[in-house]
Amino acid sequence: MNIKYFRDTDTLYIELRQGGMAASRDLDEDTLLDVDAEGNICAITIEHASDRADILHFSDVLHEPTPRRSGGPKEAHHNHHVAQGTSNPAGIAG
Repeated sequence: MNIKYFRDTDTLYIELRQGGMAASRDLDEDTLLDVDAEGNICAITIEHASDRADILHFSDVLHEPTPRRSGGPKEAHHNHHVAQGTSNPAGIAG
C-alpha cells in the first residue's frame, strides 16, 4: 500500500495494489476509484482531502507537514495518471 498527499491540490491518493488498473469509477464529485479488470479496487483518489478526511492521522505515512487548503486545481488525479501513462479520460467506467 502506498499513500501520497499532493498538498498543492489537496489530493490524497491511496494505492492498494500496484498495476493492473483497467478503469476509473467516480464515487462522487471528489472521489475516484481505480479498479482492475475484475473490479477489485487498486487505488482511491480523494480530492479536497483536508475537508473530507483527517489528514493529521496520515502525517506519519505521508512524510509531509500537515496541509493547509490551497484551493489548487482539481487536476492532480488526472495529472498523476497522465504521468503514469494510465489516464483514461474518455473511457471511464461507471
